[in-house]
Amino acid sequence: MTTTDPVADQANPLDQFLCFSVYAAGLAFNRVYKPLLDRYGITYPQYLAIVALSDRDGQKVSELGERLFLESNTLTPLIKRLETAGLVSRTRDTQDERVVRVSLTEQGRTVASEALACVPADVLRATGMSRKDLAQLNEAMTRLGTTLRQAG
Repeated sequence: MTTTDPVADQANPLDQFLCFSVYAAGLAFNRVYKPLLDRYGITYPQYLAIVALSDRDGQKVSELGERLFLESNTLTPLIKRLETAGLVSRTRDTQDERVVRVSLTEQGRTVASEALACVPADVLRATGMSRKDLAQLNEAMTRLGTTLRQAG
């Protein structure tokens, strides 16, 4: 790629790629979330699982994976670590023993409640954006993700 714009010549060529901007923003989000979640002893993917379970407890592992866009080879170790930490429990479905359901424990519900009471507001402040601007960006990113998943 060549250009005659001297400002563009000095810019990082990766900045021209939306996928890189999304990747870099994801890394920046992880740096913001890490200290916020360290106080609960959980990682960002574990936080997402806890939030999803706080919204709808007792999900099948497969349902949770679909909601988080995670394959079972990634999700199963994540759930096991949450179980070891005492935040979730796994049980066999009473109708079909092949199905495993994941539920928050009392400790997991406490962590979810406490984290949801402060982490989103802390992240909002870190973005420096208004709720409206973030909602619009989130809507656009959701549409983009849906379109890309359908294309792939």
